[in-house]
Amino acid sequence: MNWTGRRQRMRAILEGKEVIYPASVYDPLSARTAEEIGFEAGMYAGSVASLAVLGAPDLILLTLTEFAQQALRINRACALPVLADADHGYGNALNVMRTVEELEAAGIAALTIEDTLLPRPFGEDTLRPVSIEEGVGKMKAAVAARGDKNMAVLARTGAITMTGLDDTLARVAAYSKTGVDGIFLAGIRTKAEIEAVHAATKLPILFGALVPEIDDKPFLAAHGVRFALQGHSPFMAGIEAVRRTMQALRDGIKPKDLTGMPQEAFMERITRGAAVKRDTDSFMR
Repeated sequence: MNWTGRRQRMRAILEGKEVIYPASVYDPLSARTAEEIGFEAGMYAGSVASLAVLGAPDLILLTLTEFAQQALRINRACALPVLADADHGYGNALNVMRTVEELEAAGIAALTIEDTLLPRPFGEDTLRPVSIEEGVGKMKAAVAARGDKNMAVLARTGAITMTGLDDTLARVAAYSKTGVDGIFLAGIRTKAEIEAVHAATKLPILFGALVPEIDDKPFLAAHGVRFALQGHSPFMAGIEAVRRTMQALRDGIKPKDLTGMPQEAFMERITRGAAVKRDTDSFMR
């Protein structure tokens, strides 16, 4: 497939002047739903992928192959530009290069590589980042591995919750010189921190989550922020809906009396039933 259009739209967002809140997507139907509603982009996170594919917590139990396969399923089903959280690139700098190659082939429009030491080493109770030097090597490797220059590569760091603001700023400055297209930050909680990061880089900024103090679109836009995630509530809400429906059936509620079911017209659209019928009529009769 040709992924160029969605990658160009992602770059237009990164190079624009506004902040967008992407939809959290995890499978083909969630991505199509986000597209139908009008979201400008989707976010495919390693944490939600681990839940959707393995039913496991976010402990780097998911493999690159599983992550990339699900990314391809999502991208084949829609034209939504999708940003993938590729965690630590599944290993060292050489593994990062393989990660970029696989996710590029899977149609991802942008991806993040983070500098956290993952999986958590034996005997350590808290997370810590790799050295800045190793982080720089991984970011350079990610940029070098990219075949399609339209796909955006983003450096991610959560160092602010592990080693503090000064180390975070040093990492932002160093990563900004590696050829990446943006900086993804996890753990930012104050406007002062945003101002400091904005002063340290001219690249677009993306946030992993918004606490109330910084959920201010005009302020964010003025300080280079282009993406701000809103968590992964769609997946969690879906799990709760499944639980409630199964419990109702177990309790004796008849299928015809269940509430919260999608309308048939929506399911027809989201599964592209008309296109399937057209192809059936064209090629099987």
